[in-house]
Amino acid sequence: MKIHSVEIKGLKVIELDLWRDSRGFFTERFHEERFKQADLPYHFIQDNHSRSLPGVLRGLHFQLKPDQGKLVGVTRGKIWDVAVDIRPLSPTFGKHFSIELTDEGGQLLWIPGGFAHGFCVLGNEPADVFYKVDAPYTPHAEGGIHWADPQLGLTWPIANPAVSDRDQKLPSFQHWKSKWNPA
Repeated sequence: MKIHSVEIKGLKVIELDLWRDSRGFFTERFHEERFKQADLPYHFIQDNHSRSLPGVLRGLHFQLKPDQGKLVGVTRGKIWDVAVDIRPLSPTFGKHFSIELTDEGGQLLWIPGGFAHGFCVLGNEPADVFYKVDAPYTPHAEGGIHWADPQLGLTWPIANPAVSDRDQKLPSFQHWKSKWNPA
């Protein structure tokens, strides 16, 4: 596996080794010792699986105190995955990184705590997103930012996405910044 840092500190793209033949492929999605050696988290406490239909957009979600990091990959279909830096003391606060993740692309995205995360389904097939998290789900610690907030400058590659009522009602980035308390 190869690990690539991106322009936002903490985010990592993990390129998996794929062994392909006429039957398909095989890959290791997680290997504790290799993650340790690459200075990636290797203690995960929960696996999550999300299936979304074509045109669905989910996010932007986060969990703080306890912060929750995610190792995100796709096991079916393809998505446009987005991570927004919401660490107020970060030099890249408010900046985002996006990447296309597919079931055959052999890439994962490590998103540490302190980021809002969202994705949309690309193409005409459902997408299965599988992610490991490093902190338990804590309802009172979850939050979100509106996916179409112009201040974030996100360009989603689908028109008229299907978005949940909950995600449509998420606050703006400016509202979230005004409520943030580092204590």
